[in-house]
Amino acid sequence: MKNVLGDRRAAFTLLAPALIIYSVVMLLPVVWSLGYTLFEGNAISGFQFVGVDNFVRLIGDAEAHQALLFTLKYAVVVTIGQVVVGYLLSLLYVFGLSRASGIVRTLVFFPIVMPTVAVALLFQQLFAIAPTDGVVNSVLAGFGGVPVDWFGDGGSAFVVIAIMDIWRSMGFYGVLLYAGLVDIPEDVLESARMDGASGWRLVQHIILPLSLPVLVSSLIFSINGTLKVFDSIMALTGGGPGTSTSPLTISVFDHAFTYGEYGYGSTLAMLLTIICLIVTLFIFRASRRDLTKERTR
Repeated sequence: MKNVLGDRRAAFTLLAPALIIYSVVMLLPVVWSLGYTLFEGNAISGFQFVGVDNFVRLIGDAEAHQALLFTLKYAVVVTIGQVVVGYLLSLLYVFGLSRASGIVRTLVFFPIVMPTVAVALLFQQLFAIAPTDGVVNSVLAGFGGVPVDWFGDGGSAFVVIAIMDIWRSMGFYGVLLYAGLVDIPEDVLESARMDGASGWRLVQHIILPLSLPVLVSSLIFSINGTLKVFDSIMALTGGGPGTSTSPLTISVFDHAFTYGEYGYGSTLAMLLTIICLIVTLFIFRASRRDLTKERTR
C-alpha cells in the first residue's frame, strides 16, 4: 500500500476519476458563472458583452449592500449559535447523559431531517399574531405582555429566523462535535482529574484544545452553510418584510431567474463565493496559529 501511495503516477491514476468528476460538477460551473459576469441578458433575449459594468453596478447597488450586511449578520449569529449550542449538547451527551445520550441525540437530531417548509410552517404558527395568536404571543399575553407582530419588522423577523435555524441544526452539530469528544482518550481525562482539573477548568484546558480540530471543521461547515442560506428564509419570510431579511442568495435568484439578469446575478454569486473562500481561509489560519501555540506550551 505504501508503495502505491508513494508512486505519483499510481496516485494520480487513482485520483483522476474523482478529480474529473469534481471538475465537471463543481469547477466548470464556477468558471462558466465567472464568464457570465462580463455579459448582460439571458437565454431568451440574448447576451451582450458589457465588460466590468456589472461590477460597477454592484459597487453602487444599495439593495445588494443591504443583502450583504444581512448575510454577514445572519452568518455570524447563526454560526455562533449552532456551534456553541451544539458543543454544549455534545458535552451533555458525553459527561451528563452517558447512558441515555443515544435517545436524547436522536430526539434532538430529528429536526434536521424534517422538510424545510414543514419547519417554517411550524415557526409561522408558533409566532403568529393573526388571525389567532401563536404560542409565543399567547405566552406573552399570559404574562401581561403585548402580542408582537414578529414578521412585520425586519429585526423581529431576523430573531425568528435565527431561532429557527439554530434549533433545527443544533442536533446535527451536537452529534458532529460528540464524535470528536468521544475520541479524547479516557486516560488523559482521568490524569487531569487526578491533577485537580474539573468542571470548567477541565473543559478549558483539556477537552477544548483536544477537540479543536473537529470544532474548526464545524465552524467551517456552519459558516459556509449560513453564508449560502436560501431555503429556510424563503420558506419563512420570503425575504420580507420588503427586502429586510433578504440574503445574497435570494438576490441572486431574483436577478438571475425573476428579472432575467444572468450577468448581474452571476456577479452577486461570485461575490458570495469570494466571501466564503476568505472566511474559510481565515478560520484555517486562525486554527493553525492556535494549534501551534498549544504545541509550543
